[in-house]
Amino acid sequence: MGMKPVNVTDVLASFTDIYSPRIVARVNDYDVRIAHTLGEHVWHVHEDTDEFFLVLDGQFDVAMRDTDGAETTVVLRAGDTFVVPRGVEHKPSSPGGSILMFEPTGTSTTGDRHEGDIPDHVDSTTGHELTP
Repeated sequence: MGMKPVNVTDVLASFTDIYSPRIVARVNDYDVRIAHTLGEHVWHVHEDTDEFFLVLDGQFDVAMRDTDGAETTVVLRAGDTFVVPRGVEHKPSSPGGSILMFEPTGTSTTGDRHEGDIPDHVDSTTGHELTP
């Protein structure tokens, strides 16, 4: 990462992959990632870290399961932030949009464990570096 500004709008315009985050900055041991969203992700959990979301555009929904299996969904729109606490099973979905995530470097997009097969449109990654 260089010592120059990164324009999030320009980076989002440079790729079309969904659920395939690009790392736009690093803050201490955390990545700032952006991604396009569309369709359903997978049920997954991050055992040791919270997951921060900021909706940049469109709508982004986060379904969560409690320890009894009851599900609730939080609907987020542009400008909304939400934190999924560590250890909470969750499944993002979106009718279309883009998000910014803030999480420890090396955190997998499909968590420490996930439910079922990973769909082709979901990139199980720790983020992609920007290319010049």
